[in-house]
Amino acid sequence: MGVSVSASTAIIVAGLFFAFTTFYPVAANGFDRVSDAQHGMNDRALERQNTAFAVSNATYDGTDETLTVNATNDGSVGLVAGDATLLVDNEYVDVGGPNATTSVDGDGDTELWLEGETLTVTVAQTDTTIEDGTRVVLVVESGIRDTATVTEVDA
Repeated sequence: MGVSVSASTAIIVAGLFFAFTTFYPVAANGFDRVSDAQHGMNDRALERQNTAFAVSNATYDGTDETLTVNATNDGSVGLVAGDATLLVDNEYVDVGGPNATTSVDGDGDTELWLEGETLTVTVAQTDTTIEDGTRVVLVVESGIRDTATVTEVDA
């Protein structure tokens, strides 16, 4: 009875040791992933909270067939001009595309849209019919959006 009980106990202890050494890294990695995901979620929420901008005006020049949208960054987060999304009468307009140009405070070479600066998006030749009262929506990468109504300018 002495050897078989001792051998059985040793096998059970070795099995428990093996099970624990397998379980612990899996549990630790799972906890780390959940913790990292929560930190990322909190960072995105803080970014959304600190993001604010206002579309000051949207004008359409019928002779040049260009739509100009101006927006001011009122938040404390710097935004990327090319990552903005523009919807004109519920149709997507590619801000970084060939028919659109962006400039920040008159500088067309920069993509960084900082606090207090004005972003100007100029769109030429869209397939959308633009007239007085057309609604435009500007959305930034964090999901914050603002709207404006287009006014037609006489040239």
